[in-house]
Amino acid sequence: MHGDFSRRTHRPEDHYLAVVSQQGRVLLDAESNEQADLRLAADRSLAADLIGRHGGPGDGFKVAYRAESEGEKASLTIAAGRYYVDGIAVDATRPEAPPAVGAVEGPPPADTREGTGAGPWTYWDQPHAHRDLERDADELPSGPFLAYLRVHDRLVTAVQDPRLRETALGSALPDTTARVRADWQVLPLELAEEQQRDPAAAFAEWVAEQQDRTCRLAARAERPARAEDDPCLVAPDARYRGPENQLYRVEVHRGGVAGEATYKWSRENGSVVLPLTAVDGAWVTLEAMGRDDGLTVDVGDFVEVGDDASVGRGEVFDLPQVVEVDLPGRRVRLSAEPDPTVGRQPAHHPYLRRWDQLERRRRGAPGMEGGAVQLVEGQWLDLEDGVQIHFGPGGRYASGDHWSFAARTLTGAVEWPTDAVGRPLLERPAGVVHHYAPLAWVSGGEALDLRRVFTQLTA
Repeated sequence: MHGDFSRRTHRPEDHYLAVVSQQGRVLLDAESNEQADLRLAADRSLAADLIGRHGGPGDGFKVAYRAESEGEKASLTIAAGRYYVDGIAVDATRPEAPPAVGAVEGPPPADTREGTGAGPWTYWDQPHAHRDLERDADELPSGPFLAYLRVHDRLVTAVQDPRLRETALGSALPDTTARVRADWQVLPLELAEEQQRDPAAAFAEWVAEQQDRTCRLAARAERPARAEDDPCLVAPDARYRGPENQLYRVEVHRGGVAGEATYKWSRENGSVVLPLTAVDGAWVTLEAMGRDDGLTVDVGDFVEVGDDASVGRGEVFDLPQVVEVDLPGRRVRLSAEPDPTVGRQPAHHPYLRRWDQLERRRRGAPGMEGGAVQLVEGQWLDLEDGVQIHFGPGGRYASGDHWSFAARTLTGAVEWPTDAVGRPLLERPAGVVHHYAPLAWVSGGEALDLRRVFTQLTA
């Protein structure tokens, strides 16, 4: 989650039950967030223990196939209701907008597009998948396929939902808290001919491959060889030499194996996100330039242009650099024009996210590719101020895999798990964690229901 956090302290292996406040103590965001994580984990564990890997009551997420017709591409209808995947409750109920002022009384409109009625979602208009009728790659397969449900948690800030801002706080409209939402997508999976004899078993094998996270990372702080020894800046024996407490985030940009994959990093957990209001060639206009000089963008910064659609589709673009800043106009000029498919639709909440990797020009440093750093395994890699990371050998990396760790000026170190003699341990990524469930096997124009349905206790 790219939030502005001091640190993340929830560790499932500790099996804590609750956070307990003590009188006269400082309450930090980490404690409140850990309590939320504990409650969410407990609720989902209970639901998974009772329901199993997936299941739900009634017709929630029941899929029906709609064949291609004149002027319309093949589609799926997704029935309203709840379904549970690994204990995560997801809801396909379409919100019904209130009637417009002056609307004629009577039955609701016949179409079921968002905001016009409470009918079922379809494959093409489901809220978090952002399927595009103009893209051939988004079309449903012509042959048999398995329709499945993919679920993951997403942090929603005031950038994605401006209603979270409290206007009573002033004209600057500062953001306050964020939200966690379970985003869901219904997607097709084509199977080989020999796998079609048992689609459910083939799907289970495919899910195991998707969830097999082989990549590992370790982090530490080591005093740089040419460190500044001014005790007014930092303790002489400090390994972490930064002037401020930070929450570092290392995130895979392009996936693959070592030599193919790249990564990016942020000292602010990737939370420097500025709403984008217009794109004009390489110039982009921002809603605001950030809260202060440390939480804005400057010449030389690598930035990511994204929106709800690019996130939902899992798209990865090159990271351009900021080459010019127009403060009065709240504009920045980038080294390249953003991809034409991203950042142009206000309804998709476009944004500019800052990353903090630097161009390494010294001998032996990893190179850059598309604004991200080439991923090298088996050696300690410098970030900044003594902070180093190490990718374990033999990893397969997926875009979005990430690790975060706190760096503290008082201890002059980073907070990372170590073994008995203090050596940093290799850890799996914290996310993104996707959860999967089969919904239907579609063949010959018919959809065979693969959901697991249970009856409510009071039914």
